Amino acid sequence: MKNLCGIDEAGRGPLAGPLVVAGVILLEDIVGLNDSKVLSEKKREKLFDEIKEKSKYHIVFSDAKLIDEKGISFCLKSSILEIIENLKEFSNSFLMDGNTNFGIQILQKEIKADAKYAQVSAASILAKVSRDRFMDEISPLYPKYDFHKHKGYGTKAHIEAIKEFGRSDIHRHTFKLKALGENEIGVQKSLF
Repeated sequence: MKNLCGIDEAGRGPLAGPLVVAGVILLEDIVGLNDSKVLSEKKREKLFDEIKEKSKYHIVFSDAKLIDEKGISFCLKSSILEIIENLKEFSNSFLMDGNTNFGIQILQKEIKADAKYAQVSAASILAKVSRDRFMDEISPLYPKYDFHKHKGYGTKAHIEAIKEFGRSDIHRHTFKLKALGENEIGVQKSLF
């Protein structure tokens, strides 16, 4: 699948920070690609630059405010559509890791595609590293939350910080937590 565009996301489940979706069309083979979750941070960082050098790619960020206003599914779908629009002159085949194509007819879906297809692995890495770098960069602006340590995910330390200091403006306010006595867990507005 020479012109396959792989698509994957990072940040669907965190309590803070953006959702990042990347699309990648590889122009050259890259050794060592795999699902970003199984690679070390050092390996992801090394591959990140190589992927950018050897591919056509597009990366989309959806911030916490948009996620709260429109829902995670809306943000995923609109990000995918933006990627397709930006990369369609280079590919007519789009594959996303996961079990839904969000009603986008041109988008193929496959569970664990990020471990099976180099293009999706590359997208996984671009999305993950882009999101992690963003969380590292903003961490000094929110020193009480230590975003550089947990990247906004619901670790015990992060939940304790939310208990003590409340949510910041980059937290997802529609993601409810039992640990905070909030009744509805993960309730979001969604178009799907």
